[in-house]
Amino acid sequence: MLDAKSNAEAKCPAHAPADHPKILPARVGVLIANLGTPDNYDYWSMRRYLNEFLSDRRVIDYSPWKWQPLLQLIILTKRPFTSGAAYKSIWNEEKGESPLMTITKDQTAKIKAAMAERYGDDVIVDFCMRYGNPSTKSKVEEMVAQGCQKILFFPLYPHYAGATSATANDEFFRSLMDLKWQPPVRTVPAYFDEPAYIDALAQSVEKGYAAMEEKPDILVVSYHGMPKRYLMEGDPYHCQCQKTTRLLKERLGWSDDKITTTFQSVFGPEEWLKPYTVEEVARLAEIGKKKIAVIAPAFSADCIETLEEINEEIRESFEHAGGEQFTYIPCLNDEDAHIAALSKVIESNLAGWLD
Repeated sequence: MLDAKSNAEAKCPAHAPADHPKILPARVGVLIANLGTPDNYDYWSMRRYLNEFLSDRRVIDYSPWKWQPLLQLIILTKRPFTSGAAYKSIWNEEKGESPLMTITKDQTAKIKAAMAERYGDDVIVDFCMRYGNPSTKSKVEEMVAQGCQKILFFPLYPHYAGATSATANDEFFRSLMDLKWQPPVRTVPAYFDEPAYIDALAQSVEKGYAAMEEKPDILVVSYHGMPKRYLMEGDPYHCQCQKTTRLLKERLGWSDDKITTTFQSVFGPEEWLKPYTVEEVARLAEIGKKKIAVIAPAFSADCIETLEEINEEIRESFEHAGGEQFTYIPCLNDEDAHIAALSKVIESNLAGWLD
């Protein structure tokens, strides 16, 4: 259904018969994608969300005949309660949504303003979620209905991983399969070494350190983990994370002993990328690093893994081991430097489509 403005813009093509459907002016869509969020933290909302997430073969690649009985009969019986409690502890009660949803909306609004300043009405910006709402399919259909004859799809993950960027792209391409008129599309690659992104990270560290009376002994750069097996099978995520840390260290002008890379959110029985953040912060406290700061560059927006896992579980591990000062440096979220970096990535990937 078109709004009044769109109806006014829609016109019958030149030389077409009078009964030809009206067509909107050609535009380019920029569709930003993030991981997703449950609609609420009650049991059934959590179960729906976790079922969709944990049934994704990109996330859990075990054989379905082994994995699904375990997921449906055991994990989804218990985990919605614990995950729901975790979400409740960080929920934006005022807006009735998770922090990830709030931040993604704010990011989208600012990117939309930046694109409007650069391209006027030629670009439409919106967002979708890989799991939960708004779905990728619904937003692709909306963009086509609004006259988008080209779509740039932007998974908001600085680092490529099969379980993040690839599954987002998979869902995007599946959404194109049902369209009568399928637009040309592009997908945005990982931007882990984009200078503007590294500079935005560095600015956030500098701002965080400037606000502290006592500077941390070390900065822990914590990335979301993945099974080590994925690395051995060719996923470049680990290497891209290591490069981001190195570039951040060089931009800050620090020595190697002031920064370290770790991996969080371990799930299941197999070995994941190491060192594990929750164990490493305890080890640091035990060897005398009593003041630490933690940053999570793999997340474009604060979410359950940062606000609850880092700021609660990982903090507790550090303090239990004798740590004294724990500082979490927030994700880049809708900070101006971050929006400028993302806008630069978008503009670069629109080259050739728009002047």
